[in-house]
Amino acid sequence: MSIEDRAKAAAKNVEGKAQEALGNVTGDPEDKAKGKAKQAESEVRHGIEDVKDNVKKNIG
Repeated sequence: MSIEDRAKAAAKNVEGKAQEALGNVTGDPEDKAKGKAKQAESEVRHGIEDVKDNVKKNIG
């Protein structure tokens, strides 16, 4: 996995945590939901990249 892809996934996670926190502070359920969705997207991206890394390691 490229460092760039990991950085993008980490940034998406931080963005999601911030948005969820904002939703908690303001009481906006939409911000909370969007923040959680961004965090989930980050986890999926990390999972995909982990699979790619394992395939490369096993092939190479």
